[in-house]
Amino acid sequence: MYDTARRVALVKQRVRENTRRKRRRGIYGLSAACMLLFAVLMQAVGTAVGPGQTAAWGVFGAMLLREDAGGYVLVGVVSFTAAAVITALCFRLRNRENQKKGRADKPDPQEQEGKTT
Repeated sequence: MYDTARRVALVKQRVRENTRRKRRRGIYGLSAACMLLFAVLMQAVGTAVGPGQTAAWGVFGAMLLREDAGGYVLVGVVSFTAAAVITALCFRLRNRENQKKGRADKPDPQEQEGKTT
């Protein structure tokens, strides 16, 4: 049998491992979502941008000066918007986890009142 200190240390270690696994799963999920978004945007570029030759070879900024460059701009705006939304969601998730962690460390005030009376 383990003493109390050893059991507490084992429980804390298991909690850290579970938290690490949960974060890793979240990272893998976000990576998969980003790869899927990348693939969708690559397909959108192929359908939104018409075939043609750029006016200036080697000067990539000149592609936006062409009359059929609206697809590139559209894909860029959609990519930026998706990245901003994903970033905002990640910040909200982190804040929610920090709030839960802060509440878990502190005992419930109602429980404290019950113990004192």
